[in-house]
Order: sequence, then C-alpha cells, then structure tokens
Amino acid sequence: MKLFELPWFSNAAIRHITYGIFIGFALSVTSQSISSYWRSRRRQSLSQEQFEFRPIELRSDEVLHGVTGLIGNTPLVRINSLSDALGVEILGKAEFANPGGSVKDRVALRIIEDAERQGLLHPHTGSRIFEGTVGSTGISIATIAKARGYDTTIIMPDDVAQEKVNALQALGANVQRVRPASIVDQKQYVNIARRAAIEFGRSDIAKGLKDAHISHELQTGSASVVVTTTSSHVHAEGTIDDPLDEDLLSKPRGFFADQFENRSNFEAHYDGTGPEIWRQTNSHVDAFVSGAGTGGTIAGTGQFLKSMNEEVHVVLADPEGSGLYNKVKHGVMYDRREAEGTKRRHQVDTVVEGIGINRMTNNIDLAIPIIDDAFRITDVEAVAMSRYLVQNDGLFLGSSSACNLVACVKFVKKMGWREGHTLVTILCDSGNRHYSKFWNDEYLRKANIPVDRSIIDDLIAQPGSGV
Repeated sequence: MKLFELPWFSNAAIRHITYGIFIGFALSVTSQSISSYWRSRRRQSLSQEQFEFRPIELRSDEVLHGVTGLIGNTPLVRINSLSDALGVEILGKAEFANPGGSVKDRVALRIIEDAERQGLLHPHTGSRIFEGTVGSTGISIATIAKARGYDTTIIMPDDVAQEKVNALQALGANVQRVRPASIVDQKQYVNIARRAAIEFGRSDIAKGLKDAHISHELQTGSASVVVTTTSSHVHAEGTIDDPLDEDLLSKPRGFFADQFENRSNFEAHYDGTGPEIWRQTNSHVDAFVSGAGTGGTIAGTGQFLKSMNEEVHVVLADPEGSGLYNKVKHGVMYDRREAEGTKRRHQVDTVVEGIGINRMTNNIDLAIPIIDDAFRITDVEAVAMSRYLVQNDGLFLGSSSACNLVACVKFVKKMGWREGHTLVTILCDSGNRHYSKFWNDEYLRKANIPVDRSIIDDLIAQPGSGV
C-alpha cells in the first residue's frame, strides 16, 4: 500500500503540515530580522555615546564645601626606608596634608563645630575665639575661624619658632607672645587666654548696665569651656531666659577653645582619625605610635583602634623634658630635669615642639589607661631621624613626626617583629614650621645638639630584643 493511500494521510493533514512549515519559516525569518534590527540600533547607540562630545560633569560629592572640606581623610604613606630596613610595614598618617598644615586642623574644626551645635558660638557676629598654644592649634583655629566668620586671639610662648607667628599673623590672628611659665602661674599662656575670653566685652556690658557687677559669662555645662557675651540679657549666675533672644544671638561672644581640657579634642580623633586608619589598613593594625601634647590624638585614635581590636598596641613617643614617659612607666608625672635644675626652657625642655607635657589634662586622663608602652626620645635622635628621612625618603617632616618614627623603630626592635606586622603613626606637620630651630643647624649647634643621621642607621642595625 502506498503512503498516500493510507487512511490517516488525508488532504486535510497535508494542508496542516504545509501550513505548519510555512508558519515556522515565517517566524524564524521575522525573529532574525527583529534581532538584527535591535543589534544595529544598539551599535548605533553605543557609537553615539562613545563619540558624542559633552561638557565635563562633576559629581556633587567631588566638590568640597570650602576649606573645612579639605580637613581629614589624609593619606596613609608607607615609610619605605624604615619599612624595608626593618621588614615590617611602617605607615604614616600624612596630617601635614590638612589645609592648616597639621593634625590640629581636626581638633580646631571639631571644637568650633561642637560649640556651634551647642549654641555657644554664632558666626558673623563679631565673636572672637581665644586659645593658648605653642603654634599649630592656633594656626588651625585661625584658618577655620576665617572660613566660619570669627576673629581669633592666640596667646603663645615667646620661644616658639618664628614661622608659626608669621603664619598666624598672615591669617589675621591677634598674636600675643608671653614669657614661658608653669601652668600654676597666672601669666602662663593658657591661663592668659582663658582670662582674656572671660574679660571679652566686659567694659561694654558694664557701660550698658546699672549693675556693673552682673556677670556676662554663660553657663556651658563644662568647667573647661568658657563663653562670654556682650549681650545684657544674661542673669548674674550666667543663665538666660530665652536661648533664641535676638539680642543674645546677634551680640559678639568670647570663646575659650581650651584644647587641653576640651573633650572635642578626643572626639575629633575617636570619630575621625581612628576610623580612617582602620579603613585604610583594611583593619590590619598591630601598633599605633603617637606623641602627646594635649593627649587628644593618642587617646581618641588609640581608644578607637582598641575598640576594634583590643590586641592593638598603643605606644607613646615622649620627648626630653616631658613627664609622660615616667607617668606611663612608673605612675608619676616627673622628668629628671625638674630636679637637676638644668632646664633650658620653662615649659617642656626640648627642641621638639608640639608634644610633651608635665601636667595631667582631661585628654591625657583618657589616654593613660590605654597606653601599653612608652619611649623617651632624645633631641639628638629626633634630629637624626628628620635628616635620615629627607636623605632616604624625601620626606621633610617636623620635630614631633620625627619623634614618632624613632619610637616606631624602638618598638619594633623591642618586640622583635619582622614580617607581617603593621605600625601606624602620625606625621603631625611638615618641616616648614621649623626652619628657625629644629631645621636650623646653627641653632642646634648653639644648643649642643649634634646633627648625625648615622644614629638612625645604628639604631636600625641593633639586634631586636624580642619579648
């Protein structure tokens, strides 16, 4: 029997098969045409995107809002010479990259921002910020004050580097230089700054009131923060009835920043420097090394790092003449020069500026419990390290940065560390503020401080003791 003679192979079946083949062919051709069409359109679109000229577009987060936007998020730089010689990673937080040139920019900004948030300061009202400082904090305050609409008065010892005075005056600060003195002396620079803030506008308010004895010092809730106002709408005890009083908001105020006691100092580093280091090292930090002047940097940064990993070592670098080394090692704030009567200066007796102290402060109190080790750094060692870094790394750093890096080397040697360990320290400022003293070989010669970078070569070559 032939195929076409089969009963199920009817004319209707043949028609259905034919229609199916035709429809299938038509769908195939159509889908290919559509696919080809969209590929052509896509190529044309990409070509236009690639070659079309458009104006430059900036994302909003790439534009910083004024000079304060430049503060923080500083680079972490590897100190190649020391890292390679010791076999560990020694990283420096390049705080000299801040617009005011030092780590103190963070502190100044936080102090002013906190005062504004608390309603203690109001910009563009003729208000004035007072501070006692050996230089860097004053420069930072003067920089930020100009950007925020405040005037500044800076009280400083008359034996600090002249470059710092020049910078302050260029920033429009009123600079008063006084004889160095102990903190117990009312003529000490910090005490003078505090008193100047208290007396701000006093003559004006006395003229405007029948009772001249009424105080114009405002209650702040903190013994360390002093705020005064020229407004007459203040009660004798420093309280006010209406915080939104127009006269109170618009009249000039005097504000004592008090970096030594102000907790904003600590919080600037706990909220800023510490988290930055943790992120930049991908959470791999074995030790944090820092000097202490007010104590804010080592306390805030150290506490944050230990909160993330309690095994992180916090190490103090303390210059000659400072009592912090003995406070950490022996529980007593003391330096042998106090007894020997050989001090060259009334304050911390060292060519190093910016770190070292002989009294406890609120911020030092926060640091002492978390400091695991401390090293006394001599002037000779600090000077040698600064010259070593210029010669081997092209890094032109200030005196406190040099101290920190000497302490890094000493700590690595003590621990016997080699590969796999990371130390982070603070590069507080550059050498630009130290030409007249620390970077002046003639000044050092007269102070009997030799300039010999081979001291660092010898320190590196010493065998590690291990623990």
